[in-house]
Amino acid sequence: MIGDTTFNPSNEELDVNPHNSYSGWACIRYGIGETLVKYSDDMELEPWLAKEWENTDPLTWKITLQDHVTFSSGRAMDAEAVKQCLEHLLANHDRAAADTKIDSMEADGQVLTIHTSEPKPALLNYLGDPYGCIIDVDAGFDDGIVAGTGPYIATDCQSGDHLTLVKNENYWNGTPHIDELTIKTITDGNTLANALLSGEIQAAYGMAYESYPMFENDNFTFSQISTSRCFFLKMNFNEGSVCTDPAVRKAIAMGIDKEGFVENLLEGNGYPANGTFPAGSAFGGDKVTTESYDPEGAKKVLEEAGWTDTDGDGIREKDGQKLQIKWLTYPSRQELPLLAESAQATLKDIGIDVDINCTADNNSVVQDPAAWDVSAMANVQAPTGDPEYWFTVFATSDATKNQGAYKNEKLDQLEEQLSQEFDTDKRAKLAVQMQQTVLDDNAFVYCSFLKMSQISRANVTGYMAHACDYYQVTADLDIN
Repeated sequence: MIGDTTFNPSNEELDVNPHNSYSGWACIRYGIGETLVKYSDDMELEPWLAKEWENTDPLTWKITLQDHVTFSSGRAMDAEAVKQCLEHLLANHDRAAADTKIDSMEADGQVLTIHTSEPKPALLNYLGDPYGCIIDVDAGFDDGIVAGTGPYIATDCQSGDHLTLVKNENYWNGTPHIDELTIKTITDGNTLANALLSGEIQAAYGMAYESYPMFENDNFTFSQISTSRCFFLKMNFNEGSVCTDPAVRKAIAMGIDKEGFVENLLEGNGYPANGTFPAGSAFGGDKVTTESYDPEGAKKVLEEAGWTDTDGDGIREKDGQKLQIKWLTYPSRQELPLLAESAQATLKDIGIDVDINCTADNNSVVQDPAAWDVSAMANVQAPTGDPEYWFTVFATSDATKNQGAYKNEKLDQLEEQLSQEFDTDKRAKLAVQMQQTVLDDNAFVYCSFLKMSQISRANVTGYMAHACDYYQVTADLDIN
């Protein structure tokens, strides 16, 4: 049994159907589905269900599939099955059609030809997204369960509680070792730690960093890797939010103690973020400039904008309005409540009152523009190994998670260029410009990148962390 903090509706993992919101993450993480391509530890594309591909012209991709792969339904995986899967994806998923720009497809044996409506250099990167898990759509979607090609088959799916898996006896790429496996949702950090200590579960994902010392002995094994997962804030630009004031956004950015958060609350398991992407990548955050922690400077910014403490209660006012921000976050990522409390303390020092709403219902609350000013989350910033993903999900005018109504015409124009640019170096330079644009607006505040660890009992093998945070349950997983 594996304890996991993330298999729940709060993380938009409603079941294991990859065509439903972000449920593809559960499909791929738990070994049910596989994509045409996968990512190496360096986030480079590698063959998976596709053995090779060719961009024959700017609008055409020829993809050759692996032979002798079957779905758990028993159906052979050929180009027609993949075509049907992708057609269903495009018709039902909220991001896939805009991401991929697929216009039409042709199936011929094991060769799938994809035509896009415009040049799409990152097409294969997007098809490696969890929503790109190839499933047998003819097998149906009863109870949110799908027939994939992976080493395990889902038999019982209750998001927020558990997922039951049995091994796929006909798996094409190895021999699964475990007859039956349960993913148990445990969102409370102490409960998760106690379950692993007691032996109730044999492995854990999402363990609170403060619990790590309990497992730093010969009875347990850590698999740790640096990722592009980032704790960050998005601001609400909707009318009525105090964050429509540029001075308030800038003061918030200057009032977050990133170094203190990493050192004291992440126990050093990460580093302060500068931009959207990790330092060291071709489009990494070390190539941009952002606000640093400067409480005195933040106070000056607010003073100059007319936010002053006239009644001596420590909270600034302007035109009769108290400077209070509604901070929305959720508990399933163990450090998000700690980030909220840290920000509450440091922002109070500069005269901002922070009202924290930490709720598992965050995805509903964020839809109400009057219910929040700052939304704090944890997100894998480059899960496809390409920078375009993050901007089209969070920052462009029509981004699917731009509930804060942020709009910058320069950013949208740069995204149009990025979307059709095939040259890797030019894509990286565009991504840096796009990061700097949102940073200059203080539309987002990037707090920290983190190391991810999966912890297991010493007799568990094959439970390995991956840079993209996808491939947890594989045919290699075993209990000895």
